[in-house]
Amino acid sequence: MPARPTVSNGATLILGGARSGKSAYAESLLAGAPALYLATAQARDGEMGDRIARHRARRGADWTTLEEPLDLTGALSRHLTPDRPALVDCLTLWISNLMEAGRDVEAATAGLCRLLADPPGPVVLVSNEVGMGLVPETALGRAFRDHQGRVNQEVAQACRRVVFVAAGLPLMLKAPEIP
Repeated sequence: MPARPTVSNGATLILGGARSGKSAYAESLLAGAPALYLATAQARDGEMGDRIARHRARRGADWTTLEEPLDLTGALSRHLTPDRPALVDCLTLWISNLMEAGRDVEAATAGLCRLLADPPGPVVLVSNEVGMGLVPETALGRAFRDHQGRVNQEVAQACRRVVFVAAGLPLMLKAPEIP
């Protein structure tokens, strides 16, 4: 496996499909640091509750978890510091939460990207790549896929590093230039 990028500064976006290993990879980037976990998931049913419990157990007690389904930019502004990195898991659920709440996804994304261009501390964000599969059958599904694709593009532009994870293997898509 290639060397892991450092998260000493700037923002890193981790992309991948469902069950690709992206969350575990993102967590490994912050291993050993007292990190903040910004969770966008909401346990609306037993299956999602089980998923959340598995993620928490895998992370262990060194992580501080903050649940923030909607105001991601505000939470990062309030809690991210140079000596306390944050992991946002995941943008995909954040987008669906925004859509369900009738929020302006484009405005929320623009605010997040402004923060990510010069974040107050290291931040790793996880997001699903949903544009490589079937075209959704419903208008709502297509709207979600379109939002997800645009958000991934805009966040990738704002981040210093972008990694795609497939089958648990990272592929560096964007890295800062090495002097």
